[in-house]
Amino acid sequence: MKYVILNIFLMTSLFCFSQTKQKIYNEVASEFQSKFNGENYEGIHNMLNDVMKSIISRSEIIDFLNSVRSNFGTIKKMDFYGVNNSAYVYRSNFENGIVDISFSLNKNSEITCLFIPRNNIENSSVLKRNTTKMIFPFKEESFVYWGGETIEQNYHMADLSQQYALDILMVSDGTPYKGNPEKNESYFIFGKDIIAPCDAKVVKVIDGIEDNVPGKLNKNEITGNTIVLETASKEYLLFGHIKANSILYKEGDLVEQGQVIARCGNSGNTTQAHLHFQLQNTDELWNTIGAKIYFDEVIVNGETKKDYMPKKEDFVRNKKDF
Repeated sequence: MKYVILNIFLMTSLFCFSQTKQKIYNEVASEFQSKFNGENYEGIHNMLNDVMKSIISRSEIIDFLNSVRSNFGTIKKMDFYGVNNSAYVYRSNFENGIVDISFSLNKNSEITCLFIPRNNIENSSVLKRNTTKMIFPFKEESFVYWGGETIEQNYHMADLSQQYALDILMVSDGTPYKGNPEKNESYFIFGKDIIAPCDAKVVKVIDGIEDNVPGKLNKNEITGNTIVLETASKEYLLFGHIKANSILYKEGDLVEQGQVIARCGNSGNTTQAHLHFQLQNTDELWNTIGAKIYFDEVIVNGETKKDYMPKKEDFVRNKKDF
């Protein structure tokens, strides 16, 4: 059984560099530049795959691209710069600045992931890892189903906006539930307290989305009930698939490390209860870049680890009780 949830974008194996693939990406970049400069933003929306279109409406992408244009002007040229996991990066010379535009394609040359910074701050704030000291977001020992730096360990690595994200469960005797698998209450992690990894400010809250029946998906509300926290260092922590009506704070509230902020649920595009947890460089759900998240001091598979980034199949708990 595949215990993963956040199937936002088409997941593929890591792209291998080839002249053929490079040519296809160059053609798409050229088409994007032409449509952007011609203010054909609806045409850019049509370049997205169906999942992306369901996430970003025509009006939303028009508003977004207008904001990019107002800050940077038109694109003079787009030059291939490199590959970041599955995303091809194009260093783009605008009238008023240089912006790295990243995107991924499926086999039909449709855009499955797109990142365009809207301002110079966002463009220069790509995180490598957290500098804020973090604790693990559960009081109890939890199981990392997806985590790590390779696509074999962590399918999130195929998507720039989710790279290094963790999918966290609780298991016993090798299974995440006991009893009827069609009931959320059968899953060990369902309803468990999610705690704040650090002192932070609540900057985004989505709540009121009903939890799914296990095995069913809500593709209209991808992350389900969601919290985004902002640290003092402008690092952003996203918690997805939270239990309906369990979020204890509103936008603008301050939380302290170890405080309960919500309960784990099964809302959004997920087949079973779990927490999707990631560090990113903005408070956006999609226009963002994922970063590595390290925990200050945790017990991993029975051994104390300091400044540790969990990987697939680790059992993790905080060394200190909260």
